[in-house]
Amino acid sequence: MDTLQLVKDFLAERLEVPSDKVVPEAELSDLGVDSLMFAEMLFEFEDRAKVNIDITSGEVLPKTVADLVTLIDAHLSQAAPPTGGTGT
Repeated sequence: MDTLQLVKDFLAERLEVPSDKVVPEAELSDLGVDSLMFAEMLFEFEDRAKVNIDITSGEVLPKTVADLVTLIDAHLSQAAPPTGGTGT
């Protein structure tokens, strides 16, 4: 799953942000992402990836696209099923 592409698709659909503006160093606030839109994005990613992205009170909210991608990827990797094994 390409998380950056998911972010690009979401921002294009919801905020009509051109894909070329959604680069890792772009500030989410400059792209129109406020706290409500951030919450919507997390719900969307949870639905698409079938994971629970739980932001704890001590966790710093992402400020850039790269921060958001890192946050989502971290939760995706924690939720990924183990590979290998015997397959009994």
